[in-house]
Formats: sequence, C-alpha cells, structure tokens
Amino acid sequence: MNSVNRRDFLGLAAKGALGAAAVVGLAGCTSQATPTAAAGAAQEKEEELKEAVAQEPSLPTIEWQMATSWPLALDTIFGGAQIFAERVAAMTGGKFKVTPRAAGELAPGLEVLNVVEQGAVPLGHTASYYYVGKSNVTAFGTSLPFGLTARQQNAWLYEGGGLELLQNFYKERFGVIQFPAGNTGAQMGGWWKKEINSLADMQGLKMRIPGLGGKVMSKLGVTVQVLPGGEIFQALQTGAIDAAEWVGPYDDEKLGLADAAKYYYSPGWWEPGPSLEVQVNYAEYQKLPEEYQQVIATAAYQANMQMLARYDAKNFEALQRLLDKGVELRTFPDDVLKAAEEAAFDLFDEFASQDPDFKSVFAEWNKFREGIQAWHSVVEAPYTAYVASRQG
Repeated sequence: MNSVNRRDFLGLAAKGALGAAAVVGLAGCTSQATPTAAAGAAQEKEEELKEAVAQEPSLPTIEWQMATSWPLALDTIFGGAQIFAERVAAMTGGKFKVTPRAAGELAPGLEVLNVVEQGAVPLGHTASYYYVGKSNVTAFGTSLPFGLTARQQNAWLYEGGGLELLQNFYKERFGVIQFPAGNTGAQMGGWWKKEINSLADMQGLKMRIPGLGGKVMSKLGVTVQVLPGGEIFQALQTGAIDAAEWVGPYDDEKLGLADAAKYYYSPGWWEPGPSLEVQVNYAEYQKLPEEYQQVIATAAYQANMQMLARYDAKNFEALQRLLDKGVELRTFPDDVLKAAEEAAFDLFDEFASQDPDFKSVFAEWNKFREGIQAWHSVVEAPYTAYVASRQG
C-alpha cells in the first residue's frame, strides 16, 4: 500500500516554485499553464474580432441563456462558463450576451446536451462524457481512462484533428457543434470510506463515477452511480454510496467531501486530462453572423486555457488544507491500476467492434495517444521522476 503523509506533502509544498511545479507534474499536468505565446495569439485574435464587430454596426443584439452542469458554489468549473460569457460580451461590445445558469435552473445537470439538442436552450456548458448513454463517442470530448493528459488532449483536439472529428460527429448525430471550453487537469481518484489494499477490496462497493471510467469500474465489481456534483456529499455522507470522485482538492473541499469520507486516492486514471465543452445548437449557430461564430470559438478557447491554469494554481494549496484536517492520502495499488487498464482497453475493443463511429474516432485518437505518450516519456517523464525522487 502506497501512502503520502502530511509531513511529506508539506515539505514538498514548502519548496516554493519548484515544489509547486513538482506537484503539478506528479498529477500528470506538467507545464500545463497557458503558454505566453498562446495567450498572446488569443489576445491578438480577440482584438481582431473586436475591431471586426465595431466596424459592422448592423450586427444584431442577441441574448442567450446557457444551461450548465455545475452548481454556483464551484467557482472554478462554473467559472469556465462565466469566462466564456464575459469574453463573448467583451468581443462584441455587449451586442452578444450569454447568461450562464446553474445546474437545475434551465435543465438538470446531466441533461444539458439533451436540451441543447432539442433547441430548448441555445447553448450549454457541460462534460460530454455524461452522455455516453447516447453514444460512447461523446467520451472523447472529455476523457478516456488511461488516455490523454490535459496538454495531450489539447494537442489532439487543436492540432491532431480531434476537434474536427468530434464536431462532424456531433453535427450529424445531435445537431450540435461543440468547442473545448475548460479542462480540470488530472483528477484525483476520489473519496473512499475504506482503504483499498487490493482489487478484492473494491468488490460490491457503490461509487459515484460517470463516463467510461464508470463502465470500467463496473467491470471491476463496483456498483456505479452517476450523480451531479451538488448531490455527491449527501449520498456519501448518508452511506448511499461508499466512494465518489469529483475533480480534485479545490472543488472537493468546496463540496465538503472530506467530511464524508476519510481516504483520498490518486490517480484518477479515468480522467487524466478531461475537457469540458460549450455545446451550441447547430441550427441556432448557423443563424449567427460569421463574426459571432468566431467569437464563440475564441471565447471557448480562452475558457479552456484559463480554467486549467486556475485549477493548477489552486489545487496544491487546497490539498494542503485537506491534509491539515486529517485526510489520509493514498494511491491505488498496482493490481487495481493494472486490472483497470486492461478492462479499459477491452472495453474500447468491445465498443469498436459494435460501433463504426467509435471505431473510427478511436483509431485516430489511439494513434495520436501512442505517439504523444512516447514523446512525453522521453522529455517529460524523466524530469518529473527526477524532481519527485528529490522530494521529502
């Protein structure tokens, strides 16, 4: 059984900037803050769009309501929707206004894609893997177990052809166009009421976990439930579930999960770099002037980069606060990780054999995954391993 005690972690955090970078690296998110060049390019694009809108006085005034999957209390993840809305307004001089609403106001937290698809709401902010019941292809828009880190996910989406593949699929299947609009970075392995010393300890446990990670957990003998963020604490506290994953220390602290379970596990192998999305009803999107369509893409890009930077900046301090409360940090045993990885890729093979759409997207995703993970094993992993070896 691997564990990290409070003294070890505090010693690491106290080393300042290098220590902070090490924590991020150990979480699978090395160097994921917004690059200066990317920020500069985004700012330049924003200025171009502002100028284009200013020079076109005939552009319409539009007000849209945005459904989200998030409670207001989670300021970082709901903040992704707010960043998007703020940038849309700024780039259009207030002509195009988007108002984000908390989960449950316009739609239940797990129904955002459904209401956008139906046209009941023009756009939403959500995690696509909540909708694997509609198609397993939606998981690629968020994260696959043992898949891509946040940097790798962005590389696949923006430069590896992934976004084009998914946008074509969404338009054909749901009548929706989507844009990456947030990333939490590598997530934690959740809160457990009992220690997991071997794979056998997971049998029959009830866990809140969505997406394909939930399907893998089912193969490992876990009883899976999918709950929106606002319902997790009560379910865990009352014993309706034995374990739950959400995001990471900053959000988990806000949800009070440390008061409902003692053991905090890593890594969240099911979400090494999960994207969130702005999903827009395609018929409504097509009605927009081209300038507004470009505004949506640019605002989503900024939300994507800024959310990731916020989580990386906030999580290590939040983890220290949780450890101060007596939370016990653990890592999953090797037999759990090995069994989960084997189950995940068996599941992918199963989906590919049954669904041509999944097979097509998976082939491109997996080719990219193998290449970029090989590259990062040369350039990222040795540095991370060296820094980690010097801690404590």
